[in-house]
Amino acid sequence: MKIATWNVNSLNVRLAQVSEWLARHQPDVLVLQELKLEQDKFPAAAFRMSGWHVEWLGQKTYNGVAIISRAPMRDVHGGLPALPDDPQRRVIAATVNGVRVINVYCVNGEALDSPKFAYKRQWFAALNDFVRAQLAAYPELVLLGDFNIAPADADVYDPDKWRGKIHCSDEERQWFAALLDLGLTDALRRVRPDGAHPTWWDYRGAMFQKGLGLRIDHILLSDALAAKLQDVQVDTAARAQERPSDHAPVWAVLG
Repeated sequence: MKIATWNVNSLNVRLAQVSEWLARHQPDVLVLQELKLEQDKFPAAAFRMSGWHVEWLGQKTYNGVAIISRAPMRDVHGGLPALPDDPQRRVIAATVNGVRVINVYCVNGEALDSPKFAYKRQWFAALNDFVRAQLAAYPELVLLGDFNIAPADADVYDPDKWRGKIHCSDEERQWFAALLDLGLTDALRRVRPDGAHPTWWDYRGAMFQKGLGLRIDHILLSDALAAKLQDVQVDTAARAQERPSDHAPVWAVLG
């Protein structure tokens, strides 16, 4: 099984790139974040014409998540039960060939002293509760997407510059570690323990060209899936395209 995640930073802008990526890489599952379009504006027909199954939660201007699958999906769920009134579309889950797929676009938080950071704290607590319950029901589970957390200094191009800043604070890293403590494995670090392997580069300052990015997009596997892990890659070629997303796709192969 090949499963991938990509924050596309507007599906309207990147639809051709996503379609080409699907045709070239032929994943079993691709999850998308930051659709930035309303529910009824999702280009479902464009994917279905090519044989893909799609489930999505859209939101105008911001957020939005989708799962694109080669096989039909069942038990589709949106949102976090602990935050039933949250209007932000950030979580969608579905079962594909027995594997529970949870796609997340985690809260950015803006800055540690921002009200948005307090929301991020609440949101990650709700995510932890949700994943714990899902793991109890689905032994084969993958949690993946844009986490907006660089888990360790090795995931940051300049740890001193980023220390204590958003994405890299001790508190955020504790939230990420708490997810792993539920019984999840950071797929990339299982296969590639050394090196930075960034997945996001700021548009400003030619950061991609300079190789200065953060690893904030992750694939986390339950024990049953981690035992099948064969490879993980960050597709930097997608970030090098004209008018790219500021994120690169990340994919894992499970035997």
